[in-house]
Amino acid sequence: MFQMKDVSSRVDVAIDAALAEHRIVGTVVLAAKGGTPFYTRAAGFADREAGRVMAPDSLFRLSSVSKVYISVAAMVLVKQGILALDAPVTRWLPDFRPSSPDGSQSDITIRHLLSHKAGLGYGFLEPADGPYHQAGVSDGMDIVDITLEDNVRRISSIPLLFAPGTSWSYSLATDVLGLVIEHATHLPLAKAIQGLVMEPLGLTDTAFVVRDFNRLAAGYVDDGGVPRRMADLEIIPLPFVEGSEGLRMAPARAFDDNAFPSGGAGMIGSANDLLAVLEMLRSGGFPLLSSAEIQAMLTDQTPEIDLLPWPGRGFGLGFTLLRDPVSAQSPEPVSTWRMGGAYGHSWFVDPINELTVVAFTNAGLEGQSPGGRFPDDLTRAFYEG
Repeated sequence: MFQMKDVSSRVDVAIDAALAEHRIVGTVVLAAKGGTPFYTRAAGFADREAGRVMAPDSLFRLSSVSKVYISVAAMVLVKQGILALDAPVTRWLPDFRPSSPDGSQSDITIRHLLSHKAGLGYGFLEPADGPYHQAGVSDGMDIVDITLEDNVRRISSIPLLFAPGTSWSYSLATDVLGLVIEHATHLPLAKAIQGLVMEPLGLTDTAFVVRDFNRLAAGYVDDGGVPRRMADLEIIPLPFVEGSEGLRMAPARAFDDNAFPSGGAGMIGSANDLLAVLEMLRSGGFPLLSSAEIQAMLTDQTPEIDLLPWPGRGFGLGFTLLRDPVSAQSPEPVSTWRMGGAYGHSWFVDPINELTVVAFTNAGLEGQSPGGRFPDDLTRAFYEG
């Protein structure tokens, strides 16, 4: 149960413990109830080596938090009648025709992309010699000399993991969706997202390249003790994915104007911007979406499927939905939405208690949901008085 009494002091304790135990380097945590902010704290270092402390408006490499913005933009286009959830992706990408495992062709729809039921995969979930690596597919966090069109073409060349709509796999679907948005709007993805999401909400911090170098938090990674600063290229194993090579992360991508716009992992932004987007969704969608689009996003598209690594959660259109708190080992109520990012981020929206929480860190994977202890500690601080 959400406990408003003494919640700020409990959250402070969780943050202070993570810093004292050197599990994170710095963090920005924001919380709002019923649209009213009641907790804001920036703590630790944005750049430990430079002695630059974390600030509430610090910028972060968003990794999978980027998916929120792309998913919302797609739903704005659905509202405008430019996209249709159950229309085939080939309406906008005629050459995107990956085959099913049996060699047959099946339509992948916009709904399949948003719900990760398209049959696509991720390179970081497969071994180093897996098909995505062999095809030169980028997961959107490394530095490669290819375009978004090139990357989607490579994705299309690989057979699907399953026939579209028959199962679920976290995937590069949001990157494909980014190219759909480009073709549907006839704009580069960055400009499309700017017009569809950022400008209507008055947001200025979030983009595909860093806009203020002095505000960008450095990236750190757990190394069995005090987090160390990330190297130019990190390959970070995932403890919850057996046999995978891990995440390929190049922090300098944030400064590369020529990096292709990865809708699934390539944005840079602030905690305040994300809070504004989540609050827009929680409060009904105005001015971007109507109740119909919000309802679609909050409908579990995977009712008969167990998601890994999210036990007890289903998937809507863009994020997980809690359906079994016991299996999830979470104090959150049923229907809570949640996602995170590999650079060390987590967020959740509890619609029952009208609670929205954003927690950005610069320590992957400790700050990531799922995988890190810090998001779990924070969640318990909000619910366990």
